Amino acid sequence: MEALNGKVAYITGGSKGIGLGVAKELVKQGMHVAVSGRGSADLDNAVAELGAENAMGIISDVTRLEDEQSAVEQIIKRWGHLDVVVANAGVGHFAPIDTLKTEAWHQMINTNLNGVYHTLMASMDALKASKGYYITIASLAGTNFFAQGAGYNATKFGVVGFTQAAMLDLRPHGIKVSTIMPGSVSTHFNNHSPSSKDAWKIQPEDIGHLVRDLLQMHPRTLPSKIEVRPTRPDLK
Repeated sequence: MEALNGKVAYITGGSKGIGLGVAKELVKQGMHVAVSGRGSADLDNAVAELGAENAMGIISDVTRLEDEQSAVEQIIKRWGHLDVVVANAGVGHFAPIDTLKTEAWHQMINTNLNGVYHTLMASMDALKASKGYYITIASLAGTNFFAQGAGYNATKFGVVGFTQAAMLDLRPHGIKVSTIMPGSVSTHFNNHSPSSKDAWKIQPEDIGHLVRDLLQMHPRTLPSKIEVRPTRPDLK
């Protein structure tokens, strides 16, 4: 089992939802965690939950490579290295393709797809140095298409393909790469307000446990593409 104590992680879109759920679990394991987002208030709340001695919040827009480069520089300046990157930031707009707004299409492409590329490129040198781990949070929408999902499907299919190809490219450098493809998760995604009615869904802490288990797996083994879904969707 790989020891996690003292390692450093960077999680995009980490101020709430899946990102914060992962951050909480990694802090429990003794890791230092940087979370990024576009809103300072949400980041301040997340750092307060995680503990300022173990966490830092970074304003970053993943659609901008220079923002992600700055985020990694801040992490290295504080903790000296970077071992784990979780590319989690994402948005979703759902409408029939004939009514989907061009702005919505480009926002999804720029955030969901260009974002994971920017995050990886910004952290590449650090991950090569640490022989670290890069994880994307994709979706079951990256393998299952559905009506009104053309834009979202396009980005998540892209994230899955990008991550799997990057996995093959980066193995010789000692970097492990995986994509996690969740189904319905109880988060604020798409302006949803989590409640007791979401009890049937995957919870953010469940994804946190999954990331922890990936990081602790023996280096010889790589689960590179993980689908995860609610056990009982019939209970919704």
